[in-house]
Amino acid sequence: MRPQTQYAKSGDVHIAYQTFGSGPRNLVFVPGFISQIETYWDEPGFARWLERIGHFTRVAVFDKRGTGLSDRGVATPDMDKRMDDIRAVMDAAGFDTASVMGISEGGSLAAVFAAYHARRCEHLVLYGAFASFTSWFPTQEALQELFDYAESAWGTGTSLPLFCPSTAGDLQVQDWWGKYERTGASPRDVIEIMKVNSQIDITAILPAIKAPALVLHKTEDALIDIEGGRTLAAGIPNARLIELSGTDHFPFIGPEAGQIVAEIEEFVTGSKADPVVDRVLAAIVFTDIAGSTARAEAMGDSAWRSLKDAHDARVRQELQQYDGREIKSLGDGFLATFDGPGRAIQCAGAIRDAISRLGLDIRVAVHTGEVEVTEDDVRGLAVHIASRIADLAQPGDIVVSRTVKDLVAGSGFCFESLGSHELKGLPDRWQVYKTAA
Repeated sequence: MRPQTQYAKSGDVHIAYQTFGSGPRNLVFVPGFISQIETYWDEPGFARWLERIGHFTRVAVFDKRGTGLSDRGVATPDMDKRMDDIRAVMDAAGFDTASVMGISEGGSLAAVFAAYHARRCEHLVLYGAFASFTSWFPTQEALQELFDYAESAWGTGTSLPLFCPSTAGDLQVQDWWGKYERTGASPRDVIEIMKVNSQIDITAILPAIKAPALVLHKTEDALIDIEGGRTLAAGIPNARLIELSGTDHFPFIGPEAGQIVAEIEEFVTGSKADPVVDRVLAAIVFTDIAGSTARAEAMGDSAWRSLKDAHDARVRQELQQYDGREIKSLGDGFLATFDGPGRAIQCAGAIRDAISRLGLDIRVAVHTGEVEVTEDDVRGLAVHIASRIADLAQPGDIVVSRTVKDLVAGSGFCFESLGSHELKGLPDRWQVYKTAA
């Protein structure tokens, strides 16, 4: 269930906040430069990530003054007023003390709070954060590009790949990010907030932080240079630095999302939950809309979004009909698993036919192999094989590996050979087939 939004009073300003989770510890989540706490729950990956933190803490999230659901139109706030907002939220939530976690620009604020309110800060967790603004925008020219985007394209979500490169082409997440931009701040507010943020340099106060500190940062973070995290860890006494792989700035996007939660849990509670991983044999299905980019450009954003929503609904309907498990949406397609290759092929055909009635062609790939299954993803060589086989499909094709063809022998399916292929990044050559009438 989505948590209810409430308001705390910080001076004469109303600060929107939510609480959720059932863990024994308190944690305050300090957002980046903009936020809108109710849109957090519109993105399934973000919602699941937050819920996992709520398994071991009682969490308070809030929108800083001038952003999201908190009072707008207030004077552009300095660090002192922003610290008061954290204090007000803690008081309203009944948190005498808490671990304070700051993301991105919110990390700078969290660090200052930890220094000035040492009694109330049990632990400090910083993710993708920085001490000096130059770790985010090293030049005035780079910052001007953000200002230009705010003036011309704010609310479209097209900035998303700059934050998370792996989401390029994922229209569903881009649509969510566009809403996040629109509801997080207006273009003028973004510019004014960022002008103030450009003055951030908290390097001098880092040695005054007494709380145990954990600094998490991806070495190839697309937004905040890794040196930002290293500077924080070097300046905070006895801070622990964990450098993670990956380029996506958001902590809930990318295969590192689970590790980030696990590291936070261990740091805050003293114990790390074992990841829920199981190895099973599964039929893996990839779907993809053929020519989606050109079609979207020809139709325009609104019409394409409506068509894409209809596509997603039809795919999910067929997955449910054939007992498939949707793993995730991939922008223009889906990754799903089945407990048998025959059902996977049947579902692939049903999806293709349903989508063709919308005037779209799709490509589908099916492979069977052993995968590692977590609560929200699948991993392993078999997934990579299925993905590479999908690259060989033409519009309207359902392509399968030799493994699948052999396993469904006698089931009435007919196949045409597509020959032997080298699959990028994989050893050996692979026999690939497509289904035939």
